[in-house]
Amino acid sequence: MSQVRAYPAPGADRLTKVLLACGVLYGVSYVVGNDVIAAAMTRGYTRMDQAVSELSATGAAARPFLIGMDAIWMPAMVAFGFGVWRAARGNRWLRVTGALLVAFGVTSLLWLPFPMTARQDVVVGAALAANDVGHIGLTALTAVFILAEIGSSAAGLGWGFRIYCAATVVVILLFGALTGTQAPNVARGLPTPLMGFYERVNIGAWLLWMAVLAVVLWRRLDAEGSAALRPGDVPRAGRATT
Repeated sequence: MSQVRAYPAPGADRLTKVLLACGVLYGVSYVVGNDVIAAAMTRGYTRMDQAVSELSATGAAARPFLIGMDAIWMPAMVAFGFGVWRAARGNRWLRVTGALLVAFGVTSLLWLPFPMTARQDVVVGAALAANDVGHIGLTALTAVFILAEIGSSAAGLGWGFRIYCAATVVVILLFGALTGTQAPNVARGLPTPLMGFYERVNIGAWLLWMAVLAVVLWRRLDAEGSAALRPGDVPRAGRATT
Protein backbone atom coordinates (compact mmCIF):
# COMPACT_ATOMS: atom_id res chain seq x y z
CA MET A 1 0.00 0.00 0.00
CA SER A 2 1.33 3.44 -0.87
CA GLN A 3 1.62 6.30 1.56
CA VAL A 4 -0.03 9.62 0.85
CA ARG A 5 1.47 12.51 2.73
CA ALA A 6 -1.22 14.91 3.89
CA TYR A 7 0.15 18.34 4.73
CA PRO A 8 -1.81 21.50 5.47
CA ALA A 9 -1.84 24.13 2.78
CA PRO A 10 0.83 26.85 3.19
CA GLY A 11 -1.87 29.40 3.92
CA ALA A 12 -3.12 27.29 6.82
CA ASP A 13 0.36 27.22 8.32
CA ARG A 14 0.68 30.98 7.98
CA LEU A 15 -2.59 31.48 9.83
CA THR A 16 -1.47 29.11 12.58
CA LYS A 17 1.80 31.02 12.93
CA VAL A 18 -0.07 34.32 13.24
CA LEU A 19 -2.24 32.83 15.97
CA LEU A 20 0.82 31.47 17.78
CA ALA A 21 2.44 34.90 17.62
CA CYS A 22 -0.53 36.20 19.61
CA GLY A 23 0.93 34.40 22.64
CA VAL A 24 4.03 36.56 22.40
CA LEU A 25 1.85 39.63 21.83
CA TYR A 26 -0.05 38.84 25.01
CA GLY A 27 3.10 38.60 27.09
CA VAL A 28 4.73 41.75 25.75
CA SER A 29 1.56 43.84 25.97
CA TYR A 30 0.86 42.54 29.50
CA VAL A 31 4.26 43.67 30.77
CA VAL A 32 4.14 47.01 28.97
CA GLY A 33 0.53 47.65 29.94
CA ASN A 34 1.03 46.90 33.62
CA ASP A 35 4.64 47.61 34.56
CA VAL A 36 5.33 50.47 32.18
CA ILE A 37 2.11 52.38 31.53
CA ALA A 38 -0.19 51.54 34.45
CA ALA A 39 2.62 51.70 37.03
CA ALA A 40 3.59 55.16 35.74
CA MET A 41 -0.04 56.28 36.10
CA THR A 42 -0.21 55.19 39.76
CA ARG A 43 1.37 57.69 42.13
CA GLY A 44 3.60 56.12 44.76
CA TYR A 45 3.35 52.63 43.29
CA THR A 46 6.37 50.41 43.99
CA ARG A 47 6.88 47.49 41.60
CA MET A 48 9.15 45.62 43.98
CA ASP A 49 6.77 45.68 46.95
CA GLN A 50 3.24 45.94 45.55
CA ALA A 51 1.06 43.42 43.73
CA VAL A 52 0.19 43.72 40.06
CA SER A 53 -3.51 43.62 41.00
CA GLU A 54 -3.12 46.89 42.90
CA LEU A 55 -2.79 48.67 39.56
CA SER A 56 -6.41 47.76 38.78
CA ALA A 57 -7.72 47.92 42.36
CA THR A 58 -10.88 49.79 43.32
CA GLY A 59 -10.37 53.48 42.67
CA ALA A 60 -6.93 53.01 41.08
CA ALA A 61 -6.03 55.65 38.50
CA ALA A 62 -4.91 53.00 36.02
CA ARG A 63 -8.01 50.80 36.36
CA PRO A 64 -9.91 52.26 33.34
CA PHE A 65 -6.80 51.89 31.18
CA LEU A 66 -6.26 48.25 32.22
CA ILE A 67 -9.92 47.43 31.63
CA GLY A 68 -9.44 48.80 28.13
CA MET A 69 -6.36 46.59 27.68
CA ASP A 70 -8.64 43.56 28.05
CA ALA A 71 -9.73 44.32 24.49
CA ILE A 72 -6.21 43.20 23.51
CA TRP A 73 -5.43 40.60 26.14
CA MET A 74 -8.56 38.47 25.96
CA PRO A 75 -8.60 38.10 22.14
CA ALA A 76 -4.82 37.53 22.08
CA MET A 77 -5.08 34.70 24.61
CA VAL A 78 -8.00 33.09 22.80
CA ALA A 79 -6.20 33.40 19.46
CA PHE A 80 -3.07 31.83 20.94
CA GLY A 81 -5.15 28.93 22.22
CA PHE A 82 -6.59 28.34 18.77
CA GLY A 83 -3.07 28.53 17.35
CA VAL A 84 -1.87 25.82 19.72
CA TRP A 85 -4.91 23.70 18.84
CA ARG A 86 -4.21 24.05 15.10
CA ALA A 87 -0.50 23.35 15.55
CA ALA A 88 -1.28 20.20 17.55
CA ARG A 89 -1.92 18.21 14.33
CA GLY A 90 -3.93 15.62 16.23
CA ASN A 91 -1.69 15.61 19.32
CA ARG A 92 -4.25 15.10 22.07
CA TRP A 93 -2.28 16.79 24.85
CA LEU A 94 -1.52 19.87 22.79
CA ARG A 95 -5.18 20.13 21.93
CA VAL A 96 -5.92 20.09 25.65
CA THR A 97 -3.40 22.89 26.08
CA GLY A 98 -5.06 24.91 23.34
CA ALA A 99 -8.51 24.38 24.84
CA LEU A 100 -7.27 25.44 28.29
CA LEU A 101 -5.75 28.61 26.85
CA VAL A 102 -9.01 29.49 25.09
CA ALA A 103 -10.98 28.85 28.28
CA PHE A 104 -8.49 30.93 30.25
CA GLY A 105 -8.91 33.82 27.84
CA VAL A 106 -12.70 33.72 27.97
CA THR A 107 -12.89 33.43 31.77
CA SER A 108 -10.42 36.31 32.20
CA LEU A 109 -13.42 38.63 31.81
CA LEU A 110 -14.56 37.45 35.24
CA TRP A 111 -11.83 39.59 36.78
CA LEU A 112 -13.66 42.79 35.84
CA PRO A 113 -16.31 42.71 38.62
CA PHE A 114 -13.81 41.46 41.23
CA PRO A 115 -10.95 43.94 41.65
CA MET A 116 -9.00 43.87 44.89
CA THR A 117 -9.68 46.63 47.39
CA ALA A 118 -7.07 49.38 47.24
CA ARG A 119 -4.66 49.42 50.19
CA GLN A 120 -5.79 52.82 51.39
CA ASP A 121 -9.38 51.58 51.51
CA VAL A 122 -8.70 48.41 53.49
CA VAL A 123 -10.32 48.43 56.93
CA VAL A 124 -7.96 46.54 59.23
CA GLY A 125 -9.75 43.72 61.03
CA ALA A 126 -12.88 43.89 58.90
CA ALA A 127 -14.23 40.90 57.00
CA LEU A 128 -13.15 40.53 53.40
CA ALA A 129 -15.33 42.40 50.94
CA ALA A 130 -17.18 40.41 48.29
CA ASN A 131 -14.90 41.73 45.56
CA ASP A 132 -11.84 40.53 47.48
CA VAL A 133 -13.32 37.08 48.01
CA GLY A 134 -14.00 36.84 44.28
CA HIS A 135 -10.49 38.12 43.53
CA ILE A 136 -8.90 35.45 45.70
CA GLY A 137 -11.07 32.76 44.12
CA LEU A 138 -10.06 33.86 40.62
CA THR A 139 -6.40 33.89 41.66
CA ALA A 140 -6.73 30.25 42.70
CA LEU A 141 -8.55 29.39 39.45
CA THR A 142 -5.79 31.10 37.45
CA ALA A 143 -3.15 29.00 39.20
CA VAL A 144 -5.06 25.82 38.29
CA PHE A 145 -5.34 26.93 34.66
CA ILE A 146 -1.66 27.80 34.39
CA LEU A 147 -0.41 24.54 35.92
CA ALA A 148 -2.79 22.53 33.75
CA GLU A 149 -1.66 24.37 30.61
CA ILE A 150 2.00 23.77 31.35
CA GLY A 151 1.44 20.15 32.36
CA SER A 152 -0.57 19.24 29.27
CA SER A 153 1.96 20.89 26.95
CA ALA A 154 4.76 18.97 28.63
CA ALA A 155 2.88 15.72 28.03
CA GLY A 156 2.46 16.59 24.36
CA LEU A 157 6.06 17.46 23.53
CA GLY A 158 9.54 15.96 23.92
CA TRP A 159 11.76 15.52 26.94
CA GLY A 160 13.67 18.76 26.46
CA PHE A 161 10.47 20.76 26.66
CA ARG A 162 9.24 18.64 29.59
CA ILE A 163 12.34 19.50 31.59
CA TYR A 164 11.81 23.17 30.82
CA CYS A 165 8.15 22.89 31.90
CA ALA A 166 9.17 21.17 35.15
CA ALA A 167 11.60 24.00 35.93
CA THR A 168 8.88 26.54 35.13
CA VAL A 169 6.43 24.86 37.50
CA VAL A 170 9.05 24.90 40.27
CA VAL A 171 9.59 28.63 39.79
CA ILE A 172 5.84 29.32 39.72
CA LEU A 173 5.15 27.31 42.87
CA LEU A 174 8.13 28.73 44.77
CA PHE A 175 7.49 32.38 43.96
CA GLY A 176 3.73 31.90 44.25
CA ALA A 177 4.29 30.65 47.81
CA LEU A 178 6.59 33.59 48.56
CA THR A 179 3.93 35.98 47.27
CA GLY A 180 1.35 34.25 49.44
CA THR A 181 3.41 34.84 52.59
CA GLN A 182 3.09 38.58 52.05
CA ALA A 183 -0.56 38.71 50.93
CA PRO A 184 -2.07 38.70 54.46
CA ASN A 185 -0.09 41.84 55.30
CA VAL A 186 -2.17 43.82 52.79
CA ALA A 187 -5.31 43.20 54.85
CA ARG A 188 -3.38 44.02 58.05
CA GLY A 189 -2.19 47.33 56.70
CA LEU A 190 1.44 46.24 56.97
CA PRO A 191 4.34 46.62 54.51
CA THR A 192 4.81 43.86 51.93
CA PRO A 193 8.54 43.86 51.11
CA LEU A 194 9.42 42.13 47.81
CA MET A 195 5.83 41.00 47.25
CA GLY A 196 5.77 42.67 43.84
CA PHE A 197 9.10 41.12 42.88
CA TYR A 198 7.95 37.63 43.86
CA GLU A 199 4.70 37.96 41.95
CA ARG A 200 6.42 39.33 38.86
CA VAL A 201 8.84 36.41 38.75
CA ASN A 202 5.83 34.10 39.09
CA ILE A 203 3.92 35.76 36.25
CA GLY A 204 7.04 36.19 34.14
CA ALA A 205 7.78 32.46 34.24
CA TRP A 206 4.32 31.76 32.81
CA LEU A 207 4.56 34.45 30.14
CA LEU A 208 7.97 33.10 29.11
CA TRP A 209 6.50 29.59 28.86
CA MET A 210 3.88 30.92 26.44
CA ALA A 211 6.58 32.48 24.26
CA VAL A 212 8.71 29.31 24.31
CA LEU A 213 5.70 27.15 23.43
CA ALA A 214 4.88 29.46 20.51
CA VAL A 215 8.46 29.22 19.21
CA VAL A 216 8.60 25.43 19.60
CA LEU A 217 5.33 24.93 17.72
CA TRP A 218 6.35 27.47 15.07
CA ARG A 219 9.58 25.52 14.48
CA ARG A 220 7.63 22.26 14.25
CA LEU A 221 5.49 23.79 11.52
CA ASP A 222 8.62 24.87 9.65
CA ALA A 223 10.12 21.40 10.01
CA GLU A 224 6.97 19.78 8.65
CA GLY A 225 6.93 22.20 5.74
CA SER A 226 10.54 21.36 4.91
CA ALA A 227 9.82 17.63 5.13
CA ALA A 228 6.93 18.06 2.71
CA LEU A 229 9.44 19.17 0.08
CA ARG A 230 11.50 15.98 0.50
CA PRO A 231 9.56 13.08 -1.03
CA GLY A 232 11.27 10.43 1.08
CA ASP A 233 10.38 11.96 4.43
CA VAL A 234 7.13 11.49 6.32
CA PRO A 235 6.79 13.59 9.48
CA ARG A 236 4.86 12.19 12.40
CA ALA A 237 2.30 14.98 12.33
CA GLY A 238 -0.01 15.24 9.39
CA ARG A 239 0.72 11.71 8.08
CA ALA A 240 -1.97 9.67 6.38
CA THR A 241 -1.96 6.26 4.71
CA THR A 242 -4.09 4.64 2.07
